[in-house]
Amino acid sequence: MPPLLTQVAKRLLLPVAILFAVMVGLGLLLAHLPIGGEDGINRAFEAHRNPPMNVITGIFSLIGSTPVIIGVTALVAIILRVRLHRWREPLYLCLAVSAQALVFLFTTLVIDRERPAVHKMDDSPPTSSFPSGHTSAAVALYVGLAFLLFTMLHHTWAKRLAWLLVLVPILVALSRLYRGMHHPTDVTASFLNGCTCVAIMARNVLNRSVDWAVPDRFRFGSRRVAH
Repeated sequence: MPPLLTQVAKRLLLPVAILFAVMVGLGLLLAHLPIGGEDGINRAFEAHRNPPMNVITGIFSLIGSTPVIIGVTALVAIILRVRLHRWREPLYLCLAVSAQALVFLFTTLVIDRERPAVHKMDDSPPTSSFPSGHTSAAVALYVGLAFLLFTMLHHTWAKRLAWLLVLVPILVALSRLYRGMHHPTDVTASFLNGCTCVAIMARNVLNRSVDWAVPDRFRFGSRRVAH
C-alpha cells in the first residue's frame, strides 16, 4: 500500500472507525437500558412551547440541517483557502464535518431508536433518533471553526470571542429537543461524535508537526499542497 494511503488509514480511518464502534455501543446500550427521566424532559419541552420559541428553534434547527451545514462548510473552506493560500485548514474543517456525517449515517443504519413520544414539530426523517445528525454536524462545523480561529488569531480577546461559536451547536441541540425530534442522550452522544471528529482532524491534519507522505506529483516546488 502506498505510504500516503497507509497514513490515511492509520491516522484518519482507524480512529473514525473506533468512534463508530463506540457510538454503536452507546446506541445499543440506550436501546436496551434507556435512561430514566428522558421522557419527562421530552414532555417538559413540549409543555413549554410558545410561538416565539417555535420560530427561534425552527431557525436553529435549520442551521443544523444538511444543506446549510454543507453550504457554510464549503464557503468557509473557500475563504480559508483564498486567505491562507494553503490546504491544511480547509481540509481539516471539511474532513471533520465529513467524518461526523459518516459516523452518524452508519450508526443510524445499525441503531433503530424511536423518536420521543411527543408531538414532533418537524418532518421525521427515516433515520433513527440516535444520534442527532443536526447536532453532530453543527458541533463539527462550529466547534471545529472555533478551535481553528483560536489557533490562528493573535489577540486574547479575539481568541475568547471565537469560542462563542460553540453556542451554535448548543442552541441547535436544545432546538432539536424542544421540537420533539430527539432524546437528551441523542444530542449528548452527538457532541461526542462531533468533538471527537474535530479532535482527530486537528491532531492529524491541522497539526503541522504531522508529515504526510504526499507524492511528488502533488508538490509545487519545495512545498506540499497539504501544508
